[in-house]
Formats: sequence, structure tokens, C-alpha cells
Amino acid sequence: MGAVLLVGGAAVAGSVFSYDGTSGWYRGLAKPEWTPPPWVFGPAWTVLYILIALSGWVVWLRRDRAVVWPALVVFVVQLVLNALWSVLFFGLRRPDLALVEVALLLSVIMANVAVFWRVSRLAGLLLVPYLCWTGFATVLNFAIWWLNAG
Repeated sequence: MGAVLLVGGAAVAGSVFSYDGTSGWYRGLAKPEWTPPPWVFGPAWTVLYILIALSGWVVWLRRDRAVVWPALVVFVVQLVLNALWSVLFFGLRRPDLALVEVALLLSVIMANVAVFWRVSRLAGLLLVPYLCWTGFATVLNFAIWWLNAG
């Protein structure tokens, strides 16, 4: 239950800043032609947040707290970074800062997959789509920054 609440909190925090992302400033940015249409992001993130919450829940259910607690710390750090990206990109309108942050987020998600894998292979596997999406988002963030720099 705690994992669901944490993930829900990150989702809400991120959505507060990205809600207006399909209009105004974001719509006016130059974007690569392979940018997904705006309607893709809501369903994609819904599925990803469900998988993230399930992975946290699977780890939480393990009895060996000496292994679980450090893994959950990494989990919480990546959730905070996840929410922070929306603040930087949409809230502050700083694709440059968001790019640095999403690269850090990607690294922490990799660490999260690794520590969750040690606790439960299922928990690690549940994070792989999130890792892949964030890798794509990093490249997209870079392209948007590059196309709009100057």
C-alpha cells in the first residue's frame, strides 16, 4: 500500500506541472518529428506508474528488511526525481535543466532495477518498461533542448 501511495504522490506532483504541457509553451517548441502525439503520454504514464507501484509493493512484501530498506530508499529517490523532471521542464520551462535531471533519473532507475532485481526478479522486471521509456524521454528531452537552444 505504501508503494502505491508513494507512486501516486509522484504521479500527482508530476501531473500538476505537465497538465498544461499540450498547450501554450510546449506546443510552441520545435520538436523532432518522432515525438509521440500528446494523447500517448497519459496512457503510457498510467501503465508505467502501475508497474512502478507493483514493483515497490513486491519488494515491500519481502521479509528481509536489511535488503528491502536500502532498495526502497533508491525507489523513493527515483520517484522524487521523476516528479522533479516535470517541475523543471514544464514548470520552470527549462529543458536544459530537465535534461541534466532526466540523465540522473535514468541512472537512478538503472540502480533501482539492479537493487530490486536482487530482492525479486519480478520487481526488477516490472521496472524495465519504465527504464526504457525514461531512456526514450532522455533522448526526446535532448532533441527538444537542441532544437530550441539559442
